[in-house]
Amino acid sequence: MYAIIDIETTGGSAKLEKITEIAIYLHDGKKITGEYSTLVNPERNIPYFITSLTGISNEMVENAPRFYEIAAKIIELTKGRIFVAHNVKFDYSFIRQEFKSLGYNFSRRLLDTCSLSRKLFPGYSSYSLGNICHELSIPVTDRHRASGDALATVRLFEMILEKDSDRSAAESSLVRNPRISALNPMLDPAKIDSIPEEAGVYYYYNEKGDLIYIGKSKNLHKRVNTHLSDNSSGRAMKMRDHTADISWETTGSELIALLRESFEIKQNKPFYNRAQRRSSFRWGIYSSTDDKGYIIFNIMPVSDEKDPLTVFTSRESARSRLESLAVSYNLCRKLTGLYEGDGACFQYHVGICRGACCGQESPSAHNARALKAIGQFVFSERSFFIIDRGRNDDEKSAVRIIKGKYTGYGYFNINDMGSGLEAIHDCIKPFPDNRDIQVILKQYLKNNKAEKIIEF
Repeated sequence: MYAIIDIETTGGSAKLEKITEIAIYLHDGKKITGEYSTLVNPERNIPYFITSLTGISNEMVENAPRFYEIAAKIIELTKGRIFVAHNVKFDYSFIRQEFKSLGYNFSRRLLDTCSLSRKLFPGYSSYSLGNICHELSIPVTDRHRASGDALATVRLFEMILEKDSDRSAAESSLVRNPRISALNPMLDPAKIDSIPEEAGVYYYYNEKGDLIYIGKSKNLHKRVNTHLSDNSSGRAMKMRDHTADISWETTGSELIALLRESFEIKQNKPFYNRAQRRSSFRWGIYSSTDDKGYIIFNIMPVSDEKDPLTVFTSRESARSRLESLAVSYNLCRKLTGLYEGDGACFQYHVGICRGACCGQESPSAHNARALKAIGQFVFSERSFFIIDRGRNDDEKSAVRIIKGKYTGYGYFNINDMGSGLEAIHDCIKPFPDNRDIQVILKQYLKNNKAEKIIEF
């Protein structure tokens, strides 16, 4: 069961523009079983060049229903049906955005007659609706009007159904498998099916062989399939369109996958990893020593000039953490930047603070507790291995920390453990330490139980 759809809009951006017309043809795989079309009042001006293209003017939509008035009808018509359109991500993104503005999550399975045409009718210079209909002798009336273009898409879809039914049994039906039909024509579905259900890192490449995305997962097979079926945003569908090849590397350990992903994104700077390259951790807790010898704390924006003890996505979360530490280690609120008044802090006057803020507590006494607080954020001078799963039963992974600094990771055979730690040291491949790596390590150790920690 299919709903074949076309829309006209005030422009090309789903986030900025609005729908001016929609047409829906219901289809059972053999024939049209119902239809619906209407102009839509976009509640904004229609640009002159759009009117020149579509023929839809401001006067024509003035008394047309607004989208919210036809929303229930669209849900009713498309429920339980596959959403079919030519260049489906355009029509789908606009309709999803209209529903999003109403507080409703519109979600349907998709079929793209443009992608299907490329696979089933190869060799044409253009697969725009106008061009492919011309090449296949499909008549188009009312071009650039929703009903005319939707009806042309129906005729194209019927030709696709006929062509798809002629494929050999060994070939997967593109229409019955919307996921395959949505993929880049160069991406081999059999390769996707061969991805293991193990932890690791995966890589997407475009048609030129350029690396465009790096990801990690505890289950590579599940994650990649979910990624390539994601219709939740224009960005997700666009990345899928550009993904012509995939490779992967199993890591055994989720921690190794996290470390490797972070390193390779910084090294390769893939186009679709731009968000990861710009760290969301923008606020940090910093420590220093004032001119009286007291360790003090501050919350400041993260910069490359000084390393913070830890980082946060917001100033509020950093302050909340610092307040918790002040309570746990009985730190002076003034020296932690949580009290900004002159003289002794309020807590000293009510008998809570020990008086570092007014010289009543010595720097050494206050600093002893401050150092314990700092120890919550750093590995201090500890040197140790984080031992976790390997890529097979005879192997373990190892992450090495020397005096609080990450130095790299590697894999060793469990049968080599009889020679002591030398085998683990020898397996380590060096990798650089940085703020993001420190966050990954601390969060992993906090939220996960590594198989073993070996001090050295």
